[in-house]
Amino acid sequence: MSEAPKILLAEDEAALGMIVRESLESRGFDVIFCEDGEQAKAAYESEQPDLLVLDVMMPKLDGFSLVKELRKQDQFIPIIFLTAKSRTEDVVEGFGYGANDYLKKPFSMEELIVRIHALLARKAPRSKNGVQEVGAYMFDCQKQLLTHKPTGEEERLTHREAMLLDALIKNVNELTNRQVILKSLWGSDDFFNARSMDVFISKLRKKLAQDPTVEIINVRGYGYKLVVGS
Repeated sequence: MSEAPKILLAEDEAALGMIVRESLESRGFDVIFCEDGEQAKAAYESEQPDLLVLDVMMPKLDGFSLVKELRKQDQFIPIIFLTAKSRTEDVVEGFGYGANDYLKKPFSMEELIVRIHALLARKAPRSKNGVQEVGAYMFDCQKQLLTHKPTGEEERLTHREAMLLDALIKNVNELTNRQVILKSLWGSDDFFNARSMDVFISKLRKKLAQDPTVEIINVRGYGYKLVVGS
């Protein structure tokens, strides 16, 4: 894969799609352009993009349905919806399917580019050995180990605690959709699993409590946000 971030752009208005594509390419992005949802799904599977920019109203497979399918394969790739829909219910629906951001038409290219950069910057980097830094902690997901760096104190996590923390870290300082986590780690987003996840979130908060700059915030109706301060 090239060093330039690879963006998958799906937009059924060809003229608008070409304008967006050229604007992104002029800013150093590698862009794959598709004009319908089925093309976008195939391109996602073959090209392994870093971020998706998807129109909602597309032929063959609409944006909501496409994201619903893609989230079964990848829970964490950043996704921005482009849409002419403006109702609050539509925005909520988009986030419910697993979108990270939502841009209403007409939009400025500058705003889209800023949002793309913000989402790409928030993707948590991994070290070569798989250990990730979270404030004053080092987290080894494979070993399910959380280490407080100043004291060297180690906390062994359960498998599900480790998977949940890993999911939050991958979207650090960004909203992690509640339904996406539940379906990925619990298999269903029903009431009982939701209550179970709340318990696990509380456990993680206690295990991260030695660093006051690290917080897990509940964004009511949407999900959780792991916030790591400076």
